[in-house]
Amino acid sequence: MKTLIKNAIIVNENTLFQGDLLIEGERIAQIGTHITPKGNYEVVEAEGKYLLPGVIDDQVHFREPGLTHKATIATESRAALAGGVTTFFEQPNTVPQTITIPLLEEKFAIAKQSSFANYSFFLGGTNDNLEELKRLDKNACAGVKLFLGSSTGNMLVDNEKTIEAIFNNVDLVIAAHCEDEATIRKNLAHYQELYGEDIPIAMHPHIRSAEACYLSSSRAIALAEKTGARLHVFHLSTAKETELFRNDIPLKDKKITAEVCVHHLWFTDEDYTTRGAFIKWNPAVKTADDRTALWQALLDDRLDVIATDHAPHTLEEKQRKGYLNIPSGAPLVQHSLVTMLEKAYKGTISIKKIVEKMCHNPAILFQVKDRGFLREGYYADLVLVDMDTQWTVQKNNLLYKCGWSPLEGQQFHSAVVSTFVNGKEVYHNGKVIAEPQGQRITFNR
Repeated sequence: MKTLIKNAIIVNENTLFQGDLLIEGERIAQIGTHITPKGNYEVVEAEGKYLLPGVIDDQVHFREPGLTHKATIATESRAALAGGVTTFFEQPNTVPQTITIPLLEEKFAIAKQSSFANYSFFLGGTNDNLEELKRLDKNACAGVKLFLGSSTGNMLVDNEKTIEAIFNNVDLVIAAHCEDEATIRKNLAHYQELYGEDIPIAMHPHIRSAEACYLSSSRAIALAEKTGARLHVFHLSTAKETELFRNDIPLKDKKITAEVCVHHLWFTDEDYTTRGAFIKWNPAVKTADDRTALWQALLDDRLDVIATDHAPHTLEEKQRKGYLNIPSGAPLVQHSLVTMLEKAYKGTISIKKIVEKMCHNPAILFQVKDRGFLREGYYADLVLVDMDTQWTVQKNNLLYKCGWSPLEGQQFHSAVVSTFVNGKEVYHNGKVIAEPQGQRITFNR
């Protein structure tokens, strides 16, 4: 099978040019101008459209197994295609928790049958599974996930000796959720005194405070520096935390890296007034000053990756009464790329920088094999984008199983036209047009 994408504006490795891209089988065969392949081939005319590498989202929660009333690998990977996401790394706080190698392989087996996008998973660290982590082959999965603050699924790792032992013994990327549990509990007790059980959602960033984030992330970074561990701090949310990261060496040489999520770049605490519990995340969306600092750190390369922390819950769960009864998290994987393209439309970030942070850098950081770039010989994971079209997020165009989005009513000025996974067009003009064909990601470690 050959497919020729013609006259696209190709965005790759800090360049932007009009050209053609030829797909043969699963891979990119040629990139250039005026390509005319031999034999039969299908032509995709892409004049005026932008051709990007497929997005690699390094943090999603697809809820399978055990929480499939919220989402499944099949439903959320379909939504990912609509967002131009061709590869995802999924988190371990499922039921059962993914904390053993056999349970990890069970997830891979599910994805092999049902995932529309390429996939890998994190193995979860706990207070008592160090020996299992030590047995994990460094190329088996995306990495090891540590919850250094409690969140959905209650996988809190709080034994300091265990944490240090994990940092000393794990030869993979250690991805950490950093919030200080003692600070959160102290803050929660204070607001329970003030409000009882009827704590306003707007207090969420005061309970899961900037101080809680900084205490935990700074402690994790100090430990990584002491042990030489490879640490990746998930979902930065505060201005102060951005000061902990460096931009004076190339990403490939960094041992301590950071991710920022689209919701922390999009919303501020002022949005609790209108969006309420629909923007309740852990870590919390914080102030406009925090958002400004996150953007600055992203653009100057202290923050390395843009991801989603896609974490759906049912509408009924998000509309419960009582702050403590409402789970944190929201679906985003269908809209992460267009939210960032909207920021490009408004001049906040360039499309080349978006590709760097959402496509290239996750591939570099996790040492993904043959993906994340538009290069001859690489897998043809691609997304074709129209940068001049208006549409609005509405319930009738959502692909999430939960059926809602914190972005409902938002108008965008760009749209995903087509998504290709492993050389095949799988999404086109609002519809998924192929069966599940995602592949297990391999690594160069």
